[in-house]
Amino acid sequence: MTKLAYLQCPTGISGDMCLGTLVSLGVPIEYLIEKLNNLGIAQEYQLRAELVQRNGQQATKVHVDLIDHYHDHKHNHHGRHLPEIVQMISKAGLPSRAAAWSLAVFRQLAVAEGAVHGIAPEKVHFHEVGAVDAIVDIVGTCLGLDWLGIVSNHQGLPLLYCSAFPTGGGTVRAAHGQMAVPVPAVLKLWEMRGCPVYSNGIDRELVTPTGAAIATTLVRDFGAPPPMTIKQVGLGAGSIDLPIPNILRLWLGESINLQANFTNSNDTSSTLETISVLETQIDDLNPQAIGYVFEALFAVGALDVFTQSVGMKKSRPGILLTVICDPENVLNCEAVLFRETTTLGIRRTTQQRTILQREIQSVATEYGQVRIKVAWQGKLPEKLIANVQPEYEDCAELARKYNIPWREIQRSALQSWYLCNS
Repeated sequence: MTKLAYLQCPTGISGDMCLGTLVSLGVPIEYLIEKLNNLGIAQEYQLRAELVQRNGQQATKVHVDLIDHYHDHKHNHHGRHLPEIVQMISKAGLPSRAAAWSLAVFRQLAVAEGAVHGIAPEKVHFHEVGAVDAIVDIVGTCLGLDWLGIVSNHQGLPLLYCSAFPTGGGTVRAAHGQMAVPVPAVLKLWEMRGCPVYSNGIDRELVTPTGAAIATTLVRDFGAPPPMTIKQVGLGAGSIDLPIPNILRLWLGESINLQANFTNSNDTSSTLETISVLETQIDDLNPQAIGYVFEALFAVGALDVFTQSVGMKKSRPGILLTVICDPENVLNCEAVLFRETTTLGIRRTTQQRTILQREIQSVATEYGQVRIKVAWQGKLPEKLIANVQPEYEDCAELARKYNIPWREIQRSALQSWYLCNS
């Protein structure tokens, strides 16, 4: 089973809440302190954890206590810029994944802050988000996720998912003065990832720039939980009391086997798998581009792609483009759709489908080798062959080579297979 995690954020997310969930799940705070001290900031803070109550529920609160006399004299007036933070993390000898994730979070935050203020990311003066507590929050969270063994995907990111964010409201005082909530950096981070948000009616700052940067950088997908078996839940407490428990929840579990077998009413074995379905209507794209879009989608892992003719607003003819993919390939397929088509939005749903068990066999015909896709139900020795189909491309290649009808190659391949399996 693959280990993964899901962040549930009913009252938002902050860096210290992330640390709280990880310590709650068993990440030793002594381990975090040991690794964080390699950053060269051990004299600037102290890290501690305690169990607290939030509206009658117990959760872990992690405190990053700044050592005021050091902080006031050394860093209160100049803060830290991205190159300095990158150098600190790169030289700290952290576990490779934790270091890479930490650098990615800070770079994401620098891009967002730079966009807000109209300057290059390297020139961003981090203020609060570059202060010691934010460095501890971000690097500590990455250390904790690595310690838990959240498996990386092909892009090097953890198998981490997250719920939609509550927007919060009101105002908050920051380095640039009084600001509306969500603050500009958080809004920019949400925009950069296209995050789902909603209002829970609480007019406080619920999502901090540090929390938003961690989530928008490391999370694979936002929304409903992925199919998983929950093994443990970590509870990280926020600093203030709210109308509902101010607790971030981190569900730790294992992915449900997407190829899990089940027995149907006829006692034949089929396969149930979870898929994602992406849909978008398009009425202003050159039809010549559709073939290229198909190729690009299959290249990033789409399982199937198809179009249907539809009537759109103002009676314009258009197409409904549908993509079926594994849940882990949703972002890659959406990136292709946004890049290669004129769509402004993509609907996504998670569905389950039953598929036959299958394998690829090869048969020899008088024209050459042809691969055969064989599908069946049931288990050995009683399995029932349900479908036998020669691979189109193999038949087409031989048809062109010998200048004979494609149907003749297909017929010959089927005949050879049935002769071998009769």
